[in-house]
Amino acid sequence: MEPATVNGDELVETLATLANPHRMRVIGVLAKRRNYVSQLARELGISRALLQVHLRKLEAAGLVDSQLEFSEDGKAMKFYEVRDFALNLTPETIADAVRTLTK
Repeated sequence: MEPATVNGDELVETLATLANPHRMRVIGVLAKRRNYVSQLARELGISRALLQVHLRKLEAAGLVDSQLEFSEDGKAMKFYEVRDFALNLTPETIADAVRTLTK
């Protein structure tokens, strides 16, 4: 069975998203367990506002999912978790991806 061809535009977006150390740290923490924004910000030592920026980019790239939940006291909590993904970068996969670039 031949591996699926990687879409060039998606590969560029994924690599660009992961090229930021904050976003890599977010993935690292979320790979262990899903978490909500406030707790995640505390664990990473960054502001919630900055974390929200990075989470939006990770979600737009399809690397994380979010779900709004409510605590027993009615407080809204947005939980994030890593989506299952794998990148296998070889010269061949990059050459295949280049053929599908539109940007």
